[in-house]
Amino acid sequence: MFLEPSFRNQRSGWIEVICGSMFSGKTEELIRRMRRARIAHQKAAIFKPAIDVRYSRDEVVSHDANSIPSTPIQSARELLLIHEEINVIGIDEAQFFDDDLPKVCEQLALKGVRVIVAGLDMDFRGQPFGPMPALLAMAEYITKVHAICNHCGNLATHSYRLSPDEQTVLLGEKQEYEARCRVCYSMGNILTLK
Repeated sequence: MFLEPSFRNQRSGWIEVICGSMFSGKTEELIRRMRRARIAHQKAAIFKPAIDVRYSRDEVVSHDANSIPSTPIQSARELLLIHEEINVIGIDEAQFFDDDLPKVCEQLALKGVRVIVAGLDMDFRGQPFGPMPALLAMAEYITKVHAICNHCGNLATHSYRLSPDEQTVLLGEKQEYEARCRVCYSMGNILTLK
């Protein structure tokens, strides 16, 4: 296939999605990939939703306390303001972003940026979470990571909320959530009361 001259020297960008339940190592994997990009002397920047201040306001921090400096932003559109030299972008907690995130990631990839997105694929109800389904559909690469079920030791795919709060977005840690396999998740509070 013959390409027009303007397309011959274009950088190729793509979208990678790291997804799974809480405590599955999504952020850990994002940090690892971002560090590797920096070791390769690529211009990299990492972003997170401004509402996520659980561990730090200006760092992405894993549950294992590994961290990397990041920029908190309010909306996905802010990602389009990055410096043109940036060729790798990391996005943590993607499920908390607005529905513009998939379109923004697509625009960045078309500009030649490698976009690495990490987020929960399902909310505590077991439903697709925020912009994650659209990102999963358009990504070139998908990595699904798993936690270990707190009750039976099988692979955990669900985030079970321990508190009675019903709002979809509830930032929390081990006191509010636990990782569960499909069977233990479906058993609900029966396991919590033991």
